[in-house]
Amino acid sequence: MKILTIDTSSNCSSVSLSDGSALLGECLLGEDRCNSGRLMESVDGLLKAARLTPDGVDAFAVSLGPGSFTGVRVGIATVKGLAIATGKPVVGFSSLAMLAMNLPYSSAQVAPMFDARKAEVYAALYRCGALPEPILPDAVLPPADFLAAIKHPTLFIGDGAVRYRELILSTLGDLALFPPWHANQPRACAGAVIAREAALQGNFTPLALLNPIYLRASEAEIAKRRRESP
Repeated sequence: MKILTIDTSSNCSSVSLSDGSALLGECLLGEDRCNSGRLMESVDGLLKAARLTPDGVDAFAVSLGPGSFTGVRVGIATVKGLAIATGKPVVGFSSLAMLAMNLPYSSAQVAPMFDARKAEVYAALYRCGALPEPILPDAVLPPADFLAAIKHPTLFIGDGAVRYRELILSTLGDLALFPPWHANQPRACAGAVIAREAALQGNFTPLALLNPIYLRASEAEIAKRRRESP
């Protein structure tokens, strides 16, 4: 099953093309997450390298967030467009679950963390075997509040873990573990693992329900509420 997977939920966006359990290609876009032009260039480049057209893909997959509001919208809009044009099904998945899958079969539980700014993080807690199993659901909260729920050895991963490393260490001591730096970058191919299992089970996401997972209101929504409040 050929799956084209897109992640634009963080500073480092990526696109992958997989076939079953084989990675056909992957493009990492660095810190240019909102450039939809580069995103489509990457999609086109991967398909051409594999000698495929969008119609030759069996399914499309995309991270729904939490993460960058603009980035998540760009990724979802791109996948919706591809799905409508080809009539192929779509799978949506959590960006935090995708990040946790950088560390499959870890003996310790995995805490993916994105820096959500405003002194908060997008975070969750997973047990990662062949697939991520949630222990604590995706949430946005102050890092200290998240760390208060950690009672066992935990691998912290993501740019939120990098930013708050000293706080994590001072709070948890030897319970806090950190993978090598390269594991902190979200990768679409990790999301493809989640998407493939969902696709094999027939658990596709209807386009009408393929919506961002924001967890908190955007700045525009907050400003609107302030204007409308008495």
